[in-house]
Amino acid sequence: MTTPLPARSIVDTHTHTHFSDGVGTFEENAAAALAAGCRVLVSTDHLTLPQVMDPAGSVQVVEGELAAHRAAWGAARDAHPDLEFIYGFECDWYEGCEENIARWSAGAQVRLGSVHWLGSQDGGAWIDDATDQHIWEELGPDEVWRRYCATWCSACACDLFDTMAHPDLAMRFVNAGFAPTIDLAPLWDEMVTCARDTGKRVELSTAGWRKGVGDYYPARGLLERFCRAGVPITVGSDGHVPGDICDGIAAAYDHAARIGYRSVEVPRADGSWEAMPIV
Repeated sequence: MTTPLPARSIVDTHTHTHFSDGVGTFEENAAAALAAGCRVLVSTDHLTLPQVMDPAGSVQVVEGELAAHRAAWGAARDAHPDLEFIYGFECDWYEGCEENIARWSAGAQVRLGSVHWLGSQDGGAWIDDATDQHIWEELGPDEVWRRYCATWCSACACDLFDTMAHPDLAMRFVNAGFAPTIDLAPLWDEMVTCARDTGKRVELSTAGWRKGVGDYYPARGLLERFCRAGVPITVGSDGHVPGDICDGIAAAYDHAARIGYRSVEVPRADGSWEAMPIV
């Protein structure tokens, strides 16, 4: 067993490299994490995707680079024995994805479940693409939210995932003309019920502040509901450049504590998960 972490150790459970849609290398991310005082860093590049979702292979670790990806991570881990560096993937949910995820993510210790795509592996649309917002324009934000919630609950039921990343990503363009007009509380309650009943962790992500959302993912009201339901949380930056690794983690601990959380969940190098105190 690993030694328990001191309370409020800096841990970042969601990061990306140039192998998917990030910029930095594993080595650069590790160096940035150590400079920020990080104790545990989880690498979660976007897993391999079907051709229709990413024809150019620009936002994923393409299948032909999976071995090189693992080797590069291992080299960075070995170069920094004072950093607990954990191998994982962010696994984008789409209808019929389970077999692909199980095959392509073999060997990963952490699998983040996320919903960016509404549709199947035969067709659909990204909800967080600032260069193509046709799904928001055609369906309107209320219907996008309804479909997002239904898809999120399907993803949450997948037993391949350890944590559900940025639970309310549909807030991405809330300040860019696509704010929902419906009361989100019933949809939030559905999400909380799914997380509670499936025993999932959910991620408290600092990325919303960098994306113009003006809040964490999840928003305060949703996080409060997760807390009341006893749903545990992880904390991650979703950093796509080395300078964003560990961004806002300590402040996120304070925020979670004000909501009512007393600990956050941390994956460890021996394969276990630990509840680390934040108060």
